[in-house]
Amino acid sequence: MDLSRIVPDDAAGCGVARGAGVTLWRQIAGALEREIASGRIPPGGRLPTEAQLAARFRVNRHTVRRAMEELERRGLVRIEQGRGSFAADDVIDYRVGPRTRFSEVIARQNRDPSGRILRVAEVAADEAAAAALRLRRGRLLWLVERLGLADGRPVSLGRHHFPQSRFADLPAAIATSGGSITRALAACGLAEYTRRSTRVTARLPTPEEIERLGQPRNRPVLVSESVNVDAGGVPVEYGIAAYPAGRVQLVFEF
Repeated sequence: MDLSRIVPDDAAGCGVARGAGVTLWRQIAGALEREIASGRIPPGGRLPTEAQLAARFRVNRHTVRRAMEELERRGLVRIEQGRGSFAADDVIDYRVGPRTRFSEVIARQNRDPSGRILRVAEVAADEAAAAALRLRRGRLLWLVERLGLADGRPVSLGRHHFPQSRFADLPAAIATSGGSITRALAACGLAEYTRRSTRVTARLPTPEEIERLGQPRNRPVLVSESVNVDAGGVPVEYGIAAYPAGRVQLVFEF
């Protein structure tokens, strides 16, 4: 929904009052916050441009920019370079439990899950991957990079490591899986696996995460480092996934 033509319905005609004891940029931020809260600007909806807001509120663009920076700081809007400003999306509860599957988690949120495989490569196990998979450092692994989407919007960027000795045919299975790692593993003989551990940290996004996730450079990402095991407790996957903190919150179920 394009809201660039929204016009104020207040009696003053611009929605701000000079000399009211509240700075103009705070009044503008408050007016836009009320429109977001009321649903007049829906989650993900595009806000008017700086020039349009300046004309609407009869202020200069610097004042509008200060209001938008405040709304972005509070997580109410996201500003995407070259695309404009958007109301924050509804936050997805990404539930992490013994059996965590991306498609199932997203579908339970009444959203359409999908995924895109970005790269499948042969890599040598570094210290972290070797320890997680109980292998010697330098053993060959398959690295699968996948972008996870909900309703077509990126919500995760994952780097999944698998022992090459156990999943020799994984690249071919990935090619026919439709972007599903679970289906690819099933085709390789692993029908079921469970989460053994998850560690979560937060940091600022990398340039790749900014591009792939559409994440502002000054907003953090949640980083999940996980190990999945088979029915016998043998590690089968070491994964590192980044989630945009403004769109996803991790919920742990026990």
